[in-house]
Amino acid sequence: MPTPEICFLSATELVRLVRAKELSVREMVESHLARIERFNPQVNAVVTLTAEQAIDRAHAADDALARGEEVGLLCGLPVAHKDLLPTKGVRTTFGSLVYKDFVPDHDALVVDRLKEAGAISLGKTNTPEFGAGSQTFNEIFGETLNPYDPATTCGGSSGGAAVALACGMVPIADGSDMGGSLRNPASFCNVVGFRPSPGRVPSWPDPTPWLSLTVDGPMARTVEDTALMLSAIAGPDPRCPASITEPGTLFMCPLERDFGGVRVAWSRDLGGLPVDPRVTAVLEEHRSVFESLDCAVEEAEPDFAGADEVFQVLRAWRYELAYGELLEHHREEMKDTVVWNIEEGARLSGPQIGRAERMRTELFHRVRTFMQSYEFLVAPVSQVPPFDVKQRYVTEIAGEQMETYIDWMRSCYYVTVTGLPAVSVPCGFTPEGLPVGVQIVGRYRDDFGVLQLAHAFERATRHGERRPPLAG
Repeated sequence: MPTPEICFLSATELVRLVRAKELSVREMVESHLARIERFNPQVNAVVTLTAEQAIDRAHAADDALARGEEVGLLCGLPVAHKDLLPTKGVRTTFGSLVYKDFVPDHDALVVDRLKEAGAISLGKTNTPEFGAGSQTFNEIFGETLNPYDPATTCGGSSGGAAVALACGMVPIADGSDMGGSLRNPASFCNVVGFRPSPGRVPSWPDPTPWLSLTVDGPMARTVEDTALMLSAIAGPDPRCPASITEPGTLFMCPLERDFGGVRVAWSRDLGGLPVDPRVTAVLEEHRSVFESLDCAVEEAEPDFAGADEVFQVLRAWRYELAYGELLEHHREEMKDTVVWNIEEGARLSGPQIGRAERMRTELFHRVRTFMQSYEFLVAPVSQVPPFDVKQRYVTEIAGEQMETYIDWMRSCYYVTVTGLPAVSVPCGFTPEGLPVGVQIVGRYRDDFGVLQLAHAFERATRHGERRPPLAG
């Protein structure tokens, strides 16, 4: 089978072929490594490559299969890890000059689970410094480019992962999401990015395990592949005190479902957020898709009052907790937006944090009540399409000025503070050929339901099958 065809097969199909002995793990891994060698120099998605280790593991997996041994749920699938996740013996920079030569002595929990499930790591994917901002660039590796238009950004902070998927360099990739870092790059790169419920995928190591803004999660080119990967990384762990007790095997169930009569809230702007007209136009074209699935679609959204203050305060608090001491010794090596976020956290008072927690609780219950009437909320992922890669963040949308470097991501971080699961699924393209995703939000901890509706939408539209011009 030609390398390009192997590399654009779904993860689910690759697993089937390997188990049927129609494709070896070595062939699968070497095809993806060849793909990286050919296309990565054009987009800068994979920043640390572990080719030799990957080939060794592929040979070991093939030997185990030949002996009739079980090699894991993911059966040798190539994967790449976001450079925020520690990888034992493999450089992990967090996108920061402070850690440019850092080699951890342990794996992150997600990395370990993927390894246990039989996935084979090909290396690390690019991310902005400490994952700050939805634009993937840093002072160590530079910018990651969007394969649909290399003059534009791939989004972030899981930008390298999204580009690697879009270009066929890997069939699955991990990422993390605080204010949209799984969803935004997926939207910008025409792939699937799923923000699971907090605790669904345990995070370790984590300096703030009781906070629930940041989650780890899966990315892939299809919803079915996303669910496959989630089944390997979800499930409780004692190192994560807030982890959900349901096992990951829940996500191995079939995604097909009858949506007849299911009520869906359709929101163009989540209650008045500025949205680029090109994004709105793409989404409006697809409202009828949900109706064709027999959903009862109504224009509605919950009251997100206070969401801005809640997110800004709790984000700043976490940045100070995680990086405050680092700032004392390495200020000159850290980018200005990271410094600003840490200092904002240092200025917070106890009453300010308490007020944010109280407002978040009120918001949670307002949204919970709203979602009793609607099983799903459908809205924009990002308020803008991919923009100039040299622009570090969006400063204006539809005539409205953005005050901080993260304000343009409200359409994602409003959902973050509710604690609800959400997915970005390919939804179409602007007239310039730039990808646009749709965000599907589900009820509290109904991660599987979100994937089911996303799967139905994906099957009805098939926008994810359109490959980027750069990747051939």
